[in-house]
Amino acid sequence: VQLQASGGGMVQAGGSLRLSCAASGRMSRMFSNNGMGWFRQAPGKEREFIGGISWKGESTVYGDSLKGRFTISRDIVKNAVYLEMNSLKPDDTAVYYCAAHRGSYYSASVSDYAYWGQGTQVTVSS
Repeated sequence: VQLQASGGGMVQAGGSLRLSCAASGRMSRMFSNNGMGWFRQAPGKEREFIGGISWKGESTVYGDSLKGRFTISRDIVKNAVYLEMNSLKPDDTAVYYCAAHRGSYYSASVSDYAYWGQGTQVTVSS
């Protein structure tokens, strides 16, 4: 089973990107009852919790340093999760991961997530 994160790339500071995350193929609905999280990891740093969304999409939470610039949403029909990133800064440069929580909600702990996407690179130039 694989989650696929996509939408990364290179953008100038102040720009925006929208990342997508979905399970592939016949497993596309496998995570429909799971909370989902977004994390990122910059070189030499620990994996950082960006935020999470509940299985119905009615509840979200964000890391303190990112709240206001990043928005997580969920399309129940498409069984996809999105991360909208605005006002990007060079410090946002990292590999971004989506992950399926073991339960229906979310947490900031990496160990609470059972499945991970392969990551997508986001590079913000100054």
